[in-house]
Amino acid sequence: MTSYDALLLVSFGGPEGPQDVMPFLENVTRGRNVPRERLEKVAEHYHLFGGVSPINQHCRDLKAAIEADFAAHGVDLPVYWGNRNWDPYLTDTVRQMADDGIRRAAAFVTSAYSGFSSCGQYAGDIARARAAVPGAPEIDKLRVYFNHPGFVEPFVEATRAALDRLPEDLRGRAHVAFSAHSVPMAQPGRERYAAELADISAHVAAQAAPGHDWRLVYQSRSGPPGQPWLEPDIGDHLEELHAAGTRAVVVVPIGFVSDHMEVKYDLDVEAAELAAKLGLAYERAATPGTHPRYVSMVRELLAERTAGPDAPRPALGTLGARPDVCPAECGHA
Repeated sequence: MTSYDALLLVSFGGPEGPQDVMPFLENVTRGRNVPRERLEKVAEHYHLFGGVSPINQHCRDLKAAIEADFAAHGVDLPVYWGNRNWDPYLTDTVRQMADDGIRRAAAFVTSAYSGFSSCGQYAGDIARARAAVPGAPEIDKLRVYFNHPGFVEPFVEATRAALDRLPEDLRGRAHVAFSAHSVPMAQPGRERYAAELADISAHVAAQAAPGHDWRLVYQSRSGPPGQPWLEPDIGDHLEELHAAGTRAVVVVPIGFVSDHMEVKYDLDVEAAELAAKLGLAYERAATPGTHPRYVSMVRELLAERTAGPDAPRPALGTLGARPDVCPAECGHA
C-alpha cells in the first residue's frame, strides 16, 4: 500500500492573452525546427478566441471539482496544478510542493492514452521538474485511463445527446466520426495509441450509436507534408462522406478530455465550416470536461494506486486496464 500526501494535476497549458500566444507556441515547438510561418498560422487560431486557450480555465475548474469531490468523500489531500508549456509551470509547482513539505504525490495527467505525446512526454516532464527542485517529492503518475468507465461513460452520454440534436429525419442514418490528435507514424507508442483509440471508439459506438456507421479519424497534424502521420484526416473523411451521399455526421472528440484549442478551432470552426460547405448536418459531442463521472474517476484512480497492484482496475472495451507503470514503448522508460 502506498500513501500519498498530495495530488498533482498535470496539463499541457495554454495562452491566456494575445501577448502569450507566440511565446507559448515557441515553448511547445522548441527543438522541433517548426517554421515561423507555421507558428504564425497556428497563432491566428488562438487570436480568433482573443488569444486565450480554454485549457487553463478548464484546469482551474477541474481542480476545484476534484477538491470538492475529495472533500465530499473524506479524502484529505491538497490538489496542486502544473503545466508543461505555460504558467503555472510544472517545475514551479513541484518547488511549491517541496516548500509545503509534500513528500509523495500522485499525478493525474489530462491525457487519457498511451504513447509518447499523450503519456511519455508527461512522465518525462515530471522527472525533469523533480530533478530541478532540491528535495522534490516523489511523484507517481496515475495509470492511463482511456478505458476507465469514468472517462468513457461521459462520451457515451455525449454521443447520444449529439445524435439527438440532429434533425429527426437525418438522425437514424447519421455517421459517427471519432476524432483524435494525429501523431507521426514514427512516434514511439503510436501503435498502442491507435489501438486504444480504436478499441474505445468501438465500445462507445456500440453503446451510444448501435447500427450507425462509424470511423476513427485524426486531426490537428502539424508536421512536414512529406512526413507520414496517422490517417485519415477528418477533413478528407468529411469529403468522402459527402461523396458517398451521407447527409449527417456526429463528431466525437474521443482523444480529448476537454474543449481546448484543437477542439474549439479544428472541430468547431474548421471541420464545422467544411461540413456546412458540403451540406452535411454536423454535431460535435461534448468532451468529459468536469463531468461528475470524470471527476470521480480521479479519486478512484488514486484509491486503486494507493491500495496496490491487487486492487480492482475497471476497464471497458477489450484491452483491459493498463499497468501503473507504462511500458518502454511510451517513450520514457
